[in-house]
Amino acid sequence: MEVAQGWHTGLAETIRHLETPRFAPALGQALRRVAPFTYTVVFAFRGEEPPLDLFDDFGPERRSIYVTDYQAGPYLLDPFFHAARGGIAPGLYRMRELAPDRFYQSEYHRSYYVQTGLAEEIGFFLSPAPGIMVTMSLMRVAGTRAFSEREMARLRLVAPVVIALAERNWRGLAERFAVEPPAPAAEDPRRDVFATIGRSRLTEREAEVVALVLRGHSSEAIGAALGIAPGTVKIHRKNIYAKLGIGSQAELFSMFMSARTGAAADHLRRNDRRG
Repeated sequence: MEVAQGWHTGLAETIRHLETPRFAPALGQALRRVAPFTYTVVFAFRGEEPPLDLFDDFGPERRSIYVTDYQAGPYLLDPFFHAARGGIAPGLYRMRELAPDRFYQSEYHRSYYVQTGLAEEIGFFLSPAPGIMVTMSLMRVAGTRAFSEREMARLRLVAPVVIALAERNWRGLAERFAVEPPAPAAEDPRRDVFATIGRSRLTEREAEVVALVLRGHSSEAIGAALGIAPGTVKIHRKNIYAKLGIGSQAELFSMFMSARTGAAADHLRRNDRRG
């Protein structure tokens, strides 16, 4: 399979701008010659820290959803974040390949991800330094079609070059994380909301169930991950809701998102007074 001639011209331009601010825009334009897309964003992940926005081509309004809001907490439930944290092999992946089985029915997807208005998101994963993963997402908005298998095949053909260049360009990220520490934020669903308001209420197993529920795993998938029966997962969920004084996954997600403002703790104290 051949790649469009424009890719080679774009590739040359990208190489010229290695280790300069013009690298990422040049790489994005080169990739558009291979398969068109609407937006691109490049995030760097280290452990559980909020990701660094290395580059994006959103306008101000879109950036508030895709970047600012994302860094404030939803990244913790993002399949790309969990794949990066899990040390996924460098390569090109579709979001749907990495997402939990009920991701598209999850409250995270309904309450946050749909605001992005995306038809599909795919991403190049690479590791420019030990302990750091970078994702370069290519996005198509609603109203356009998903990436075809032919387009994915062309993108996979150029992936080794994209990854090698991007790893070279961002090889100094360890120093950037050290010099520019991100603002404090939630670490993960288990150690955020439930370390704050559920420490004396939820068991360790219940906290594990909550984290997986928020990410979009079904009871069957949670049972498989934790080595327990799906019926036991459902009992845990019922107990969690009772202990936290909530009645739905929407309320659970709301507590997760508002934990750092103290709203979730206030909610629980109000339930305590009513009890």
